[in-house]
Amino acid sequence: MSDSRLYLFATIRPKPEFMEDARAALDKLVPPTLKEPGCHIFSAFVSRTELNTLHLFECFEDEQTLMLHYQQDYTKAVFAQYEEWLEKPVEVTKMLASSSVTAAQF
Repeated sequence: MSDSRLYLFATIRPKPEFMEDARAALDKLVPPTLKEPGCHIFSAFVSRTELNTLHLFECFEDEQTLMLHYQQDYTKAVFAQYEEWLEKPVEVTKMLASSSVTAAQF
């Protein structure tokens, strides 16, 4: 049986004046997301190397559980603010646990 887990690493660069708002919104998003079926990891943190940059590290059971996460009201509320908050578009890297590259990293 193949491992269908999906790992995501997102880089979020809010405008400086919205950094605290973006951070607070992500901090609120973590607890309910961790309770979602199929969510293994959901962590938000401030970059140690890039000014005004936040990161999300996530692991969901598969693409379907990630899509269910995107449909939650609390997730939609954060996404609704992105247009106003962001300096640059969110950069997301997706990796399947079953890929040889991901397996070597984890």
